[in-house]
Amino acid sequence: METVTAWTRQHETVWHQLEKTGVYRVREENIREKNGPISEYYLEMYRWYAREASARVPRPAGAEYPIWLFLDETARLTPLEGSVQLTLEIPADQLVITDSERWGYRINYMYVPRDREDLRRHNEELETLGIGNETALVMTSLGNHYPLMKQKILRSWPRVFEEPPEGFTARQATVWELRREWVRDVEYGQPV
Repeated sequence: METVTAWTRQHETVWHQLEKTGVYRVREENIREKNGPISEYYLEMYRWYAREASARVPRPAGAEYPIWLFLDETARLTPLEGSVQLTLEIPADQLVITDSERWGYRINYMYVPRDREDLRRHNEELETLGIGNETALVMTSLGNHYPLMKQKILRSWPRVFEEPPEGFTARQATVWELRREWVRDVEYGQPV
């Protein structure tokens, strides 16, 4: 079975749970605890992502939300005090691979372009229409005045899951759960 090396920074309680039970899954309460007053924003994003991702890699029973991973060691996050950096070897068929640049467009309620030329054409279209804040097409009533443009944006979002085109190279991944047997190394965060 093919495996992929990945990294994730998690609160140290995640590692303790992995040691104790052998598995960790993100629940809504974890997201609410971590993000406090802006939890609804993240939950909205993760609900959309979870629906789309589960069509690509089935969600196991008990898994609610994705766990984010870095696929490039140079992009991984340094562990902070109270956190751990886990180095993982994960079966490739468990990963949902995305492009972080495309995900950035999605989380900002923007059009996810096919490629750089598509982005250029889209930006020209916005300029022609006099739309300075693309996000407003989805987040405000401005989308009622430009329903075709709003639908174009909404229909573009699943591109987050397509193979990144040339020039979009910041690959990331998610899994539905972490398993103890996937952990190859644990790096503890140090006090600052």
